[in-house]
Amino acid sequence: MSIDKTQMTPPGGDDRTQAFTPQGQATQMPGGMPTQMGLPAQALTMECVAGNKYALSTETTRDHVLVSLRSMDIAAGRRAPLNLALVVDRSGSMEGEPLEYVKRACGYVVDLLEPTDILTIVVFEEQVQVLMPARRVINKQLVKEHINRIEVGNTTNLYDGIVAGCSQVAAVRAEGYVNRVLAFSDGEPTAGIKDFSSIVGMVGEQKSRGVTVTVLGFGPEYNEELLAGIARRSGGNYYYITRPELIPEVFRKELEVLMSTVARNLRLKLNLSRWVQVRQAYGKLPTYGMRTAEVTLTDLERGSAQSALWEVQFDPRPAGVYRVAGAELTYDDSVSGRTEKIVHDVVFEFTPDRQLVEQNANPAVQREIEVAEASRNLERTVMGMRTQQIAPGAAVQELERTRMILLQQGKADQAQDVQQAIDNIKSGGAGAEKTLMGTIYDLDRGKSK
Repeated sequence: MSIDKTQMTPPGGDDRTQAFTPQGQATQMPGGMPTQMGLPAQALTMECVAGNKYALSTETTRDHVLVSLRSMDIAAGRRAPLNLALVVDRSGSMEGEPLEYVKRACGYVVDLLEPTDILTIVVFEEQVQVLMPARRVINKQLVKEHINRIEVGNTTNLYDGIVAGCSQVAAVRAEGYVNRVLAFSDGEPTAGIKDFSSIVGMVGEQKSRGVTVTVLGFGPEYNEELLAGIARRSGGNYYYITRPELIPEVFRKELEVLMSTVARNLRLKLNLSRWVQVRQAYGKLPTYGMRTAEVTLTDLERGSAQSALWEVQFDPRPAGVYRVAGAELTYDDSVSGRTEKIVHDVVFEFTPDRQLVEQNANPAVQREIEVAEASRNLERTVMGMRTQQIAPGAAVQELERTRMILLQQGKADQAQDVQQAIDNIKSGGAGAEKTLMGTIYDLDRGKSK
């Protein structure tokens, strides 16, 4: 007879079947940086919270697991060096103020970099030009002279521009660097490879090589679904810039994020007991293995947090306390300079008492479910607006309801973005869909301060 080694033993009982650390305790794996006995702290902490203390043992049932990460508020000044590519759209629509502000923004980036940082500058229209190959930022004046020579061209070859920037970043063989491409565009791809799946698939491949793409969309003409899709697949940030004079400020904001990054290349895996399945990871695209589900998470900055919400399904079990999954986080730690791993167990108590289950839902997990549902509401509203299946008045009503939910769940910044979209719709202005696409992406990432 086989023994189910995932079941917990009662206190004082035989512990030979206990295959995990006690509930609520995370373990740093060998090679990592323990946090106990006065040793240096690792960059991240992880907590796994069950959606309910209890699960119904008598039938197939579903519940949730919330994995929460928190970065240490490490003293400023200690940062990983940057391996950065600026990929700039210089198509004809950028002529005048937009291009001049982009040049100014690139100059600000150069001023903030240090000799240990590496910079590439790529410009694209129909053709792609590596204006400055990857090099350390030593002669800043010379770099700015390259930037000031940028002139407008013709159409928009976004795909090849991003490929060129990623190739420059990936070619740098240096450990411990934050590898990032900042891609700026103001229009739809009109040259080269233009379809959504090919472009998004390409950045997914670049992410597997350790290169993250942040996208900055400017003005009313760019494809917000495409740029948000690039950011989502790559794990970078997404910005919507409404006016030319805001371009330098957004570049500065993104650079500050990069300079405060303490954990990179985060991968979160659930190792599932044989009678457990993952139904979904809200806002994410898991990859599945033999009793495993894995998602890629975005980099984390000092003092920030990130969460991943999973829906899981359980087969019927004899009553008792069980380990249903083990969460395993791996990441590159800017503090230790090494790849670190944290593991944490997810435990439910199975009972035939349905009332006990109904009375013990975890309120913190319920709030995260509400936020995830609010994101899906926004997605449906955006799709209805885009296909004209929802009239402006009905869209405003839906957005008002979602805004109130976000406020109730403490998502004030995202609620403010929804209000901005509401104001745009009421005034007949453009930009509501672009704003909401950024809000959806922010909610799905689960990042907070």
